[in-house]
Amino acid sequence: MCIRITWLSALLTILLLCTGVSAGFAQDTVSTDDVMFTPMTDSASTEQVQPVTATKKDTVAVKPAVIKSADAATPQSLWSVFIAGLLGGFAAVLMPCIFPMLPMTVSFFTKGSPGKSGVGKAFIYGLSIIVIYVLLGLLITLLFGADALNDLSTNGIFNFFFFLLLVVFAASFFGAFEIALPSSWVNKISSKSGGSGLGGIFFMAATLALVSFSCTGPIIGTLLVQTATTGALLGPAIGMFGFSLALALPFTLFAMFPSWMNSLPKSGGWLNSVKVSLGFLELAFALKFLSNVDLAYHWKWFDREVFLSLWIVIFGLFGLYLLGKLRFSHDSTVSPITIPRLFLAVVCLSFTVYLVPGLWGAPLKSVSAFLPPMSSQDFDLSSGSSHEKQPVNTGTRKYTDLFEAPKGFQPFFDYDEGIAYAQHAGKPVMIDFTGHACVNCRKMEANVWPDAGVNKLINEDYVLIQLYVDDKTSLPETEQFTNEEGRRIKTIGNKWSNLQTSAFKANSQPFYVLLNPNTKQLLTQPQGADYDVERYKEFLKKGLDSYNSNN
Repeated sequence: MCIRITWLSALLTILLLCTGVSAGFAQDTVSTDDVMFTPMTDSASTEQVQPVTATKKDTVAVKPAVIKSADAATPQSLWSVFIAGLLGGFAAVLMPCIFPMLPMTVSFFTKGSPGKSGVGKAFIYGLSIIVIYVLLGLLITLLFGADALNDLSTNGIFNFFFFLLLVVFAASFFGAFEIALPSSWVNKISSKSGGSGLGGIFFMAATLALVSFSCTGPIIGTLLVQTATTGALLGPAIGMFGFSLALALPFTLFAMFPSWMNSLPKSGGWLNSVKVSLGFLELAFALKFLSNVDLAYHWKWFDREVFLSLWIVIFGLFGLYLLGKLRFSHDSTVSPITIPRLFLAVVCLSFTVYLVPGLWGAPLKSVSAFLPPMSSQDFDLSSGSSHEKQPVNTGTRKYTDLFEAPKGFQPFFDYDEGIAYAQHAGKPVMIDFTGHACVNCRKMEANVWPDAGVNKLINEDYVLIQLYVDDKTSLPETEQFTNEEGRRIKTIGNKWSNLQTSAFKANSQPFYVLLNPNTKQLLTQPQGADYDVERYKEFLKKGLDSYNSNN
């Protein structure tokens, strides 16, 4: 039993790491070395911003700005997608639909074709599994395309759909029902798997994919949701490659080394515990998508403390389940509690206790990327801390009734208004292209901006302009327009997204641009999320020094 619970502990660690990886996807690929933007007239409206050109210093020639589009995923983000898929695949191996099939499938290859022939067929079998799932990832990309995948991360309807989808997956893991493909599909594919040659082996792999769908479907669905919302063109294919590689490795390796099978734990009730544990994690992860919708449409009924209350209950119940105090219909009796399972319950319940102070305003930096912004907190006992210095209020600002400022800051939410104020105040501008659904934005605001040095630079030396590219508030009819690509700009989010893509040739968030408000020239190379406080501080100082040297 101890060995089996150790497998369960490893699984939960994998899933938690997988969730952490998804929060840290890097999407910033902007490069503007030695580039200056040409001045825009003061009367220019952001509603009709044209693609900005740039000139090299000390030259007269004008050429397009040397800025790489953020459409293309960075190597770091693709590696994160791959690792998330790999961890999800290892978790899938422990599912009740797959784990019992491991010895049977390996036995078929080793007994039916002993020696190198059996090992070779097992290798082809594993390769077929990889091909099947990678083709699924490529199909997702072909159906939606890179732009559509990026839009998913900020689309309220899709975020709500993802929330419902993950809740359904969680209910399936809890035992409410099984998600299965039509039996006719399974029977048709299975009938072809008995053939000889490579075709028969391929259809055996396809049969595994179909038969195990009730267990792997929710994991694959969650993985595709994560990879799709990164906006990476190859994200789904890379994610499925990692998933299928982890799924295929055990079948291939155990066929090569059959003696390893003796070390595997026997199938039993512990496999259902794995499913239920995944269900709790799926349910907790689903709330993030519901929070995105709430923020984008300004419902204001899913605030930070509501989110935390639900997480506290979910992980509290998770801990009780691990202790055997909560059972589902398919669970076997847990008695006695083994030491590994006890330790895992301690970790889970300790995390629950860690979340509790967040109800009164504790920053909870380790999970800040997943939580709604601190500005949505109704009851905050942390006010009055050293980083709470507020800049002087300059009167009513546009959109302040829609957006809440990050804790300790008082930004403008309109580009033209912020530029005009910066010109009057004689300060450089820091534009923060952000989003309600941007986990890296929330992590920066909770972990980097509160630093005393960073806070002072942003509040006292810059004029902060926050532009939400995924907001769904409709613009007045008089402010709506059609851009050069023929896209109708109808919402506030459309307006600022169009500004970012047309003027700065990037569409990732967060995206920090330091500008001279008088000349509209870049003060330094724009950048995305950087969780190193000192590096981020140097970024701000470099822009400030550039501004001071030219004014």
